[in-house]
Amino acid sequence: MDPPSPDAPPDGTAAVKSPAVLAYPFRLFFVLAGLYGALLAPLWLGVVLWGWPPPGGMDPLRWHVHEMLFGLVAAAIAGFLLTAMCNWTGAAPLRGRGLSLLALAWLAGRLAPWWPGIPPWAAALLDLVFMLAMTLYVARVIIASGNRRNLVMVAVLSLLFIANLLIQLDFSGILPGVARLAETMAIDLIVLLMVVVAGRITPAFTANWLDRHGGQRNRVRQRPGLDRVAIAVTAMMIVADGFVAAPLAGALVALAAAALNAVRLAGWGGWHCRREPLLWVLHLGYGWIVVALLLKGLGPWLPGMSSLVWVHAAGVGAMGTLILGVMTRVALGHTGRPLVLPRGAVAIYGLVTIAALARLLSAVGWAGYQLPLMVSGLAFSAAFAMFVVLYWRVLSSPRVDGRPG
Repeated sequence: MDPPSPDAPPDGTAAVKSPAVLAYPFRLFFVLAGLYGALLAPLWLGVVLWGWPPPGGMDPLRWHVHEMLFGLVAAAIAGFLLTAMCNWTGAAPLRGRGLSLLALAWLAGRLAPWWPGIPPWAAALLDLVFMLAMTLYVARVIIASGNRRNLVMVAVLSLLFIANLLIQLDFSGILPGVARLAETMAIDLIVLLMVVVAGRITPAFTANWLDRHGGQRNRVRQRPGLDRVAIAVTAMMIVADGFVAAPLAGALVALAAAALNAVRLAGWGGWHCRREPLLWVLHLGYGWIVVALLLKGLGPWLPGMSSLVWVHAAGVGAMGTLILGVMTRVALGHTGRPLVLPRGAVAIYGLVTIAALARLLSAVGWAGYQLPLMVSGLAFSAAFAMFVVLYWRVLSSPRVDGRPG
């Protein structure tokens, strides 16, 4: 059986009289992440290629990066973390009105820049509410449970809030010029979060799948010492980029992190589960982390390579792939359904991979700029739209086994 954190609610969870989509955090926030992922890429193409005005006269690139990190990725983090946390702590899930209010806070942050005449400081406050509320809620639940192992999640969320605060202070004209540094800090933090979370679930799910299908779980090698060092070195990027701000130091740390995470990934034996898309997509997503770290580390020694190359390997490649990989799995397991990908849904993984490769081509300029950018944006949008179409009924219907959640 897979670890309980993302696939099954804790025993004894009480039934609630509310729409199924409000019964557990993953349901509502995965729908929001899917819809926003489908919408965001076409909006960006309109702004960057066709001259659509960005909201509130904001810098187009800064708005795009912010919405990818604190719109799309933040919704996916909320869906997974607030769900998995129930199993780590035994706490009841956030649901009903509380869940609705948190989702409305997220939505207010997305819509605020588009409201005509809204002052920048007011848009900033509306955007900051969501991450602050989620951080305080997660901290309260984890601290109350005594689950010290997962306090790292509170630390990461707190630093993400600080990064968003710095970006909003830049947008508001109070601290001009800090947005780029804060964006790098946020990307490093999300990479660290993926290394921690995907590093827990990917080898465990692979070993359990081998057990169920007549394989040998010891083919999956988990080395706690290597895990701790890989996480620690990945976390050092935050210090190198955010506080030391020395490109060479950040590059060396990134190369070390790439090597450690590559050894980690190789030990999980992803080729043994090549017949199971719900598993190999997690290995693929983790592989994109390694690629992104390698590209970041090689940057100072590859003249002309833009920092956008590693950023898009991390963003479209690692974040996009892991978000879709986790959402497609959790939505099945946590609604009592068999862990079998719906017919045609493997195309979701193909589309996000095309999006990542095309975006890297656009960033390096090997195939021009506009054409691969359009291919990337449309493929990315199609992947998330397909998720919503194929999983809406799963996410909006009660569990098929009659259990709460």
